[in-house]
Order: sequence, then C-alpha cells, then structure tokens
Amino acid sequence: MTNDNYRFNPETLSYDKVEINFKERMKKIASFLGSSFLFALVISFLTTKLLQSNKEMKLIKVNDKLKHQFVLMNKDMKQMSVILQDIQYRDNNIYRVVFEAEPIPSKLQQVNFDDINKFAELSKVDDDELVDETTEKINTLYKQLYIQSKSYDKVLDMALNKEKMLTCIPAIQPVANKDLKRVASGWGIRFDPIYKIPKFHYGMDFSAPIGAEIFATGNGKVTKVINSKVGYGKHIVVDHGYGYETLYAHMSKFNVKKGQKVHRGDIIGYIGNTGKSTGPHLHYEVHKNNRRVNPQNYYFKDLTPEQYDKMIEYSSNMGQAFD
Repeated sequence: MTNDNYRFNPETLSYDKVEINFKERMKKIASFLGSSFLFALVISFLTTKLLQSNKEMKLIKVNDKLKHQFVLMNKDMKQMSVILQDIQYRDNNIYRVVFEAEPIPSKLQQVNFDDINKFAELSKVDDDELVDETTEKINTLYKQLYIQSKSYDKVLDMALNKEKMLTCIPAIQPVANKDLKRVASGWGIRFDPIYKIPKFHYGMDFSAPIGAEIFATGNGKVTKVINSKVGYGKHIVVDHGYGYETLYAHMSKFNVKKGQKVHRGDIIGYIGNTGKSTGPHLHYEVHKNNRRVNPQNYYFKDLTPEQYDKMIEYSSNMGQAFD
C-alpha cells in the first residue's frame, strides 16, 4: 500500500495525486522533530522534579543539613572571635606590660599570610556565598591564632629570662648617697648655665666631689668610652639589653674599656667636670628603645621609700642645670 496523497478535483470529477516538493517535506520533518524535542524536555523536567530518585532525595536532605551546620559554625566562630580578642587584649595589656615588651600591632594581627592559608582549597569547591563566608572566617581565625601562638612563645621566653632581665634593667643610683652633695637638677625644663635660657634637661645631675665613684646601674656591656672636651665631656654608654641604655657624662676618669661587660654596682668611672659643665657632677641618662626617659623611675633597688621621696622632691625643684 502506497503513502501517496490524493485530492478530489470537482472540475474533472476525479482524484488528482498531490505532489509534495522537497521544501515542504523538510518543513514537515523539522516540525515533527521540534515537537518531539519539546515533548522530551517536558517529560524530562517532570521526571526530574516530580519523580526524584531515593538517591536524589538523600542528597537534598544532606545539603539542607550542611547548610544548617554552616549557620551553626558561623555562630561558634563569632564566639571564638570574641574569646580571641580577649586573649589578644590580655597579651598586649598585661603579659607584655609585665615584661616591658611592645604590644603586637593590630595590623599584624589582621595580616594575610598566603603561605599558611590551609583552607584555600575550600573556596574552590563552590561559589556559594555561605561556603565562601565561612571559609574566610576560618582562615582569619587560624591566622590570628598563629600570631597569638608565636606571641606566647615570646612571652614564655621572657618569663624564663625574667631574672636575668631584672639584673640588667637600670635600678640604682649611679652615685652613692654618702658622696652626694645634692641632686642638682632633674628631668624637665631647666635654666641652661651656658646659654642662659630655659631648656629641657634630658637626664639627672648628681653633684658630688671630683673623684667620687660612679657605678653601673645594671648589668650590661660598655659600648662607648669617649674622651671629649665639649658636650658630654668624658662619658660612657652602657647597653643593658632589653632596649635599655645608660649614659654617664662629665667624668674625670674611666675605669672600664669599650666592649667590657659590667655588673650592677661595678665602678665604671669617677665624677668630673669635663665638657659642657659648670661644676663637678654626673649627668646621668636612661634610654629605652632609643628614647630618653626620666631616670627617677629607675631607682627602685637601693633607696628606701623615704629616700626615694626626698630624691623626687630635690630633683623636681626648678633650678639651674650644671650642663
């Protein structure tokens, strides 16, 4: 049986064979294929959404559970961050203060270390916002904990060396009380005896007879022994470590050499009147981290409370310096 199509012709009262050209055939084929493809898409969509397999159902439940866990993890990390901030505060404001160490800069605590980013692979799993946010928080906490761990290593080292540190910090008067005539001038604005104008006096002057002994105020190493006719005159600088240095000026004679190690109480020289000086005295300075600080805060080893109060009273009086 043929698949030919016929059409009735009323003029000839007969059936004429319908001829279909190539173009029309292609249109019919394309229409059939398009309808079939659209029908297949609809069936596939309905199958995926309405007829999910058991495996797919389990995966959906697991995904929902993971999202919930991510939310709980974020809450835990917020609590961890608060605890870490408290630890950082105590480290900078208690432990490091006790050992006279500089606090950790806040910028360093937030710095990014590419070489210790242990969670970089997580960010490649998916672009989901929740995953990225959690990954970033975990990475930040890890880096902060890493820095804090290194800080406590340093604090532990300082604690183990605290006794040594205490022997090095300047802690006594450089001139014995028996040799003192008076504390001529202390820290602050003083009248300069040479220039006859008020100037800031960065140290403390101890008036005593020429030849009176000058003592190292803490353990350290002599880094400068300078014989000058101007400025500080004959003077010595001792490096105590831990950021501390002391300077002893206007001496008449040295008792140490450059590079020599000294201990607290060692005689390093003798009172003089050299350099820019108007009378026999010792000009004494304490430096902390390359900055001059008030020496009166460093006499806690050999003075009684009454002697310390008296020294503060004398050195606080406005008057003329000797240099």
